[in-house]
Amino acid sequence: MNMDPRLSKQISQQPYPLLFVTISGAHLYGFPSPDSDFDIRGVHVLPIREVIALDTGPETIEVSKMDEGLEIDLVTHDARKFFLLLLKKNGYVLEQLYSPLILLTGPEHEELKQIVRGCITRHHSHHYFGFSQTQWKLFLKERTVKSLLYVYRVLLTGIHLMNTGDVQANLIQLNETFKLAHIPDLIQRKLAGPEHSILADLDLQIHEREFVRLNAELHTAFESSKLPERPASRPALNDLLIRLRKRWDME
Repeated sequence: MNMDPRLSKQISQQPYPLLFVTISGAHLYGFPSPDSDFDIRGVHVLPIREVIALDTGPETIEVSKMDEGLEIDLVTHDARKFFLLLLKKNGYVLEQLYSPLILLTGPEHEELKQIVRGCITRHHSHHYFGFSQTQWKLFLKERTVKSLLYVYRVLLTGIHLMNTGDVQANLIQLNETFKLAHIPDLIQRKLAGPEHSILADLDLQIHEREFVRLNAELHTAFESSKLPERPASRPALNDLLIRLRKRWDME
């Protein structure tokens, strides 16, 4: 993708080699508001000396700043931490890894995406169950179009993952399959208005019924999913991590 120079500058200022950098958040989900920040996510590789020393390097680096009018939220994890998260029921890191909005990539990023196919299990559904409950409670409190869209995005991503094994976080593309009639209007409101627009004319019962129905559909998708019970790619991740440490320690 064409990279805003302000994003490029932030990436170039990172202190460690980067395995990949992608865009997450509302831009990935397909409904950024005009004032949405950019959620930048990636993986850095600590040098061996900062892994084995008494004082180790940072497992996580976070940068939150305004750069020439662009709000940027950047988070990178060291490869070991990120790989361990991939071995858990963590949908966030899957979505970051497979985001099509790529700012920095390379052969090892592509290799990692192939390896992680073996890390996706039926139990990733628990991430989406839990996340949807949290987002629904937030929506009932805020009544914003953003929080409601997050509810739908999370549930449809989870159902799609259980049914296909593919990570799809873009609500517009998901709705090409699910065809929920109210989604296009909600997205249009989010695209046209500020980040925290209130839904004053909301019919809560309609969305409550859909929330219950989609949770049931996610449960059914979990029960019938052909995905494995547990990840099988730990040895391959271990091998890749060792190669990454050695490669960038010599450069």
